[in-house]
Amino acid sequence: MTERRRVVVTGMGAVTPSGTSAQALWDSVAAGRSAIRELEGEQYADLAVRIGGQVRDFDAVAYFPRSLARRLSPVQHWAVAAGDEALAQACASAADSAAESAARSPQVTTVPEAGAGNPPAVPEELPWDPVRIAVIAATGSGPVDAMQAATRALDSGGPRAVPLTLAIYGAPDSAAALLSQRHGILGPGQGVSATCASGAIGLGEGLRRIRHGYADAVLVVGMEDCLGGVNLASNANMRALAAGYEGDPAAASRPFDAARSGFVMSQGAAAVLLESEDSARARGARILAELAGFGASSDAHHPTAPHPEGRGAAAAVRECLADAAAMSAGDSAGPGAGASHTGADAGAASVVVDHINAHGTGTPAGDEAELRALEAALGQEARTVPISATKSSTGHLLGASGVVEAVIAVHTLRAGLLPPTLNLDEPAFEGWDFVRGAARSQSVRSVLSTSFGFGGHNGALLFRSE
Repeated sequence: MTERRRVVVTGMGAVTPSGTSAQALWDSVAAGRSAIRELEGEQYADLAVRIGGQVRDFDAVAYFPRSLARRLSPVQHWAVAAGDEALAQACASAADSAAESAARSPQVTTVPEAGAGNPPAVPEELPWDPVRIAVIAATGSGPVDAMQAATRALDSGGPRAVPLTLAIYGAPDSAAALLSQRHGILGPGQGVSATCASGAIGLGEGLRRIRHGYADAVLVVGMEDCLGGVNLASNANMRALAAGYEGDPAAASRPFDAARSGFVMSQGAAAVLLESEDSARARGARILAELAGFGASSDAHHPTAPHPEGRGAAAAVRECLADAAAMSAGDSAGPGAGASHTGADAGAASVVVDHINAHGTGTPAGDEAELRALEAALGQEARTVPISATKSSTGHLLGASGVVEAVIAVHTLRAGLLPPTLNLDEPAFEGWDFVRGAARSQSVRSVLSTSFGFGGHNGALLFRSE
């Protein structure tokens, strides 16, 4: 393959605690509204941490026959709904999309939510050769509630009590199969799992599949639901979660703040439709942004703690920027053909980063390591780039977070509005340009979005305006 094709975003979808459409997610984050609440349900009564971000007001029966809706886990409901929304937006004509955009405020708007009983209209026949579109389901855990329920059923009722649907819908990548069957997609359907970097790495794999000619379009869906008692208890026992905020849940997620004490778990899904620029222009699609660069690495350091100097994270950012630089220069080989993870500084230095949507979970070690990584990758200029940490608003959607934050990054580019970091009352790190308290109006042409996870998984994405 001698030519590397530009990859663009033509559709987005979301079902999150911050809203059940991509637009509603952006409206909430841009307005600085927290989605963190005290968790509702008896299963949370005895837990040490009882706050999180729950998906609310979502009607699965609007998307599935009632019998199938009962067999699927909520995380699969959300993944399919987000995927449908992204496909519907991508399939809409440029004229339709422009008219819809013109009807909205350029910043914060109120529109009907696709997931609240108004499913988007996806054409029966998609505008791509069905063998040339792929589906990637990115998740850290998949439908864990199904396995936990089946285990309880086995313990209480014996083997015949285990639902046969576990073998069909219990796999982490099952949402990819559901979306493929639903829309007649004949290209590869697969899962990507890399803990909290799953979504970013799923998008990167989609980018590469299109760029190198294996597909014309890839639907990437990030999904996660770890708000069950088992997962919450495990993370709380590890002291990874912000504790003691049941009286004021919205104050719990505090990225880069001196009082930060851990992350806040959330559930949900988001989807991004990636497409080759040639394909999008040939069919008159509205291009929302370019996905210009991707980098990934491993820390090889510790099961949970990041490398204290941000070694792996910095390598992922360097590779991402070098990838974008190679595309701008028309380099057909790209960083993977010659540049090492740590040797791409010259190419990376040529890429301008206007904004950073940080991983920013609010853990004491993670936030510090991330800033060290950014400075190692970008040099002293890193301190002049405005940084937002939107998990302070949405909570941490774990494996879905990379796709959720990709949706936010694209909206940031299009609105010229940097979303705020909530609860950053007393910055623990001096000399950095954090976007605090309220959104900031600013022209933006590029957004770096970072995702780092337990096990030392690192992913970085660079989005550019069209």
